[in-house]
Amino acid sequence: MGLKRFNTLTRSVQEFTLLLMMVSAPVPAADAPTPIEGEPPAWAYPVNPPDFQPTPDDGQLQHVPDSTAAYPVSQLRDLFFAPDWHPEDHPPMPEVVRRGRKPGVYACGVCHRADGPGGPENCSLAGLPAAYIFEQLADFKSGARKSSEPRRAPPKMMTALAQAATDSEIATAAAYFSALKPKQLIRVIETNTAPKTYVAGSFLAALKTGETEPIGERIIEVPEDLEQFEHRDSRSRFIAYVPVGSLQKGRDIAATGLGDKTIQCRTCHGPDLKGSATIPEIAGRSPSYIFRQLYDFKSGARAGISSALMKHTVAKLAVDDMLSLAAYTASLPP
Repeated sequence: MGLKRFNTLTRSVQEFTLLLMMVSAPVPAADAPTPIEGEPPAWAYPVNPPDFQPTPDDGQLQHVPDSTAAYPVSQLRDLFFAPDWHPEDHPPMPEVVRRGRKPGVYACGVCHRADGPGGPENCSLAGLPAAYIFEQLADFKSGARKSSEPRRAPPKMMTALAQAATDSEIATAAAYFSALKPKQLIRVIETNTAPKTYVAGSFLAALKTGETEPIGERIIEVPEDLEQFEHRDSRSRFIAYVPVGSLQKGRDIAATGLGDKTIQCRTCHGPDLKGSATIPEIAGRSPSYIFRQLYDFKSGARAGISSALMKHTVAKLAVDDMLSLAAYTASLPP
């Protein structure tokens, strides 16, 4: 079967699956949606300031824990070279993942890392259904999937990549990442205070002074070791500070839908929220990323074939509801 025909059939199966879900799911009452007031939350949509500068290159080879590899900073910042700190953790990377194709197809493993864990600024690809990955690239390419904060760099890069990549390259990358097992790299902590942060490259990092401030209605997700993460180590770990009580609230929303407010998450994502053959896993993912997706579905920035059901699902969720859901799902094992 040709690739084009395979993709057409896959898309048809997905559309039929989503239709069945929409028919059988306990649909919330058709009240007016809760509006989103103001700008997207800055904590969830970090934008590099105009004067942003990466850490200066000192010309030395860089290292990360538990790896014998060494790379200069110039390679670690090369969008067409994915560092492979731990080759024992994954099968050999395909060329499109390891080096991409100049001038417009960046190496997938640069931003999403060699075995797909990604980071707070983007998506963890490990274990996602290949058909789902392919569909999202198609949505980026068509312009159906955008960001509620148009200044953010990662969605712009994904759109450019999707427009430059061939179907074969996308299918190869999707097959590679879908075969990988996701890792639990996020520690969720309920707290009234969180580290003061700065934007370190489309994500937040804690100030080295150790200063804290009230967390308010925010999720503050930061790398445990900033340098390790900036070196694109796929074993980098994160701490997500979330408001006290948000985990229980998120658990209640996911399990019950809070009456007619929304649909139970397990209806589509399964009882353990680990997805299915066509539905993505949401357990154990970056809460910053999950929150952005919920917000983007509601704002209409994220559209496409699979988005209609999610837009309906989030229509009556307030920002603090989405925050709680993101905090809860992040606390689960992937």
